[in-house]
Amino acid sequence: MNFASVRIITDDVDRLVEFYEKVMGVPAERLAPVFAELALSSCTLAIGHSQTTQLFGAGSVVGANNRTVIIEFRVEDIEAEYVRLKPFVDNWVMEPTTMPWGNRSMLFRDPDGNLINLFEPVTEDAIKRLRGRH
Repeated sequence: MNFASVRIITDDVDRLVEFYEKVMGVPAERLAPVFAELALSSCTLAIGHSQTTQLFGAGSVVGANNRTVIIEFRVEDIEAEYVRLKPFVDNWVMEPTTMPWGNRSMLFRDPDGNLINLFEPVTEDAIKRLRGRH
């Protein structure tokens, strides 16, 4: 089995695509006006309009209503990312902080309120644990 993607459902695809293009530093591929993908070598983030959820069954997904999932990206330099993202991230949850498990993390919300964690392993144990992972 291979992990394929995470999909965010939204009422404003254009707004989220623009936001994630800035965060991830890659252009989105617009497969349809209501659907886009942002692909990294380690993962794909898909963004679909709420209209697309009709295909899954009425009421199966509700956009901008998540409080249980954290979308995480490993970065090379958390401090540089903080400086880069600070001008356009409006909702900071946590500025760069070293966590008990050895990652330096910062958390913020996208325009729909989804939680994003950018992290950099900084302790020897964290670096060893994550060595070889994307």
